[in-house]
Amino acid sequence: MRVVFRCDASIQIGTGHVMRCLTLADALAKKGAECCFICREHEGHLLEVIRKRGHQVYSLPFKADVEKTDRNGAKLSHANWLGATQQEDAQQCIDIIKLIEPDWLIVDHYAIDIVWEKTLRPYCKKLMVIDDLADRAHDCDILLDQTFGRHIKDYLDWIPDNCQVLCGSKYALLRPEFAKWRDYSLERRKDGMLKHLLINLGGVDKDNITSKILKGLQNSFLPECCKITVVMGSTAPWIESVKAQAKVLPWKTQVKRGVNNMAELMANSDLAIGAAGSTSWERCCLGLPTIMFVLAENQQQIALNLRNANSVFAISLESDLESMIVKAIKYFTDTQSVLEEMSVNASRILDGRGSALVIENMENRYDD
Repeated sequence: MRVVFRCDASIQIGTGHVMRCLTLADALAKKGAECCFICREHEGHLLEVIRKRGHQVYSLPFKADVEKTDRNGAKLSHANWLGATQQEDAQQCIDIIKLIEPDWLIVDHYAIDIVWEKTLRPYCKKLMVIDDLADRAHDCDILLDQTFGRHIKDYLDWIPDNCQVLCGSKYALLRPEFAKWRDYSLERRKDGMLKHLLINLGGVDKDNITSKILKGLQNSFLPECCKITVVMGSTAPWIESVKAQAKVLPWKTQVKRGVNNMAELMANSDLAIGAAGSTSWERCCLGLPTIMFVLAENQQQIALNLRNANSVFAISLESDLESMIVKAIKYFTDTQSVLEEMSVNASRILDGRGSALVIENMENRYDD
């Protein structure tokens, strides 16, 4: 099977779209598929990361200040994430895809909709869209939305009648090491002690929320024995600022960049401070209690659903961040059972087998 992924990463977009596609590509490759990526050269792209994972990458040039409105006059809310018009992007992709003749074309991009997909349809056998907005029309054979609490009805007005919809966190695309560390992670949480705090605000953290969190922690009542690990992405622009802030904390604090053992770090942490993005599903799989920040509009629903399930302590960026950090830490340290209860609730969200389920559905749909 030949599979082509169209996705991007940048300082503005973040790394989540590329990383979840990479997870699926790695799983497909283990089953013998040939996977390649088409990505635009935005600032903060991950072309080399993809290549190091063993997949071929075709790069598209970035062009600033282009007109983002498509031919039919529609303008997507995330149109400026593409770095081209949909028509320009589609034509550039056609020139590449003609050479590959893929069995599956997989699109994970908020700036692409039915306009682009209809143009590319003749050049692939099947087309899958990965989305979590439910805000625009698609033309695809499978639509995947791994958001906890998402319902098929949210997409009925946006997809063709014959489209198969895979909705919900059970389809979350996690690397296999998360399922591997799950049992160990859940077992070690039963003592309900806070000895290790993990901080990770995604792959970029373009607004340097991490430094603000560290400042807020200075006034909190973390146990003296607690250690702190800060993890940042390889393209994070504020790494030196974070390191400087970490040095003044009274707790042993380590700052790591571009780690490849995130599942192990999460499994050995007792509490996380993180964003409401795709890492939410990694933390849930491992039953890791979380103080969650909503960093983008598209994360609002994720945070709300997880909060309603009592699997996170959610904080809005509109609030007084420093005082809310103090309040959140107090919430987890005042009552010993809180960590264990939240861990159990989070672990019920998913079990880490999403990639296998998605591939199984791809194989079945391909044979239709």
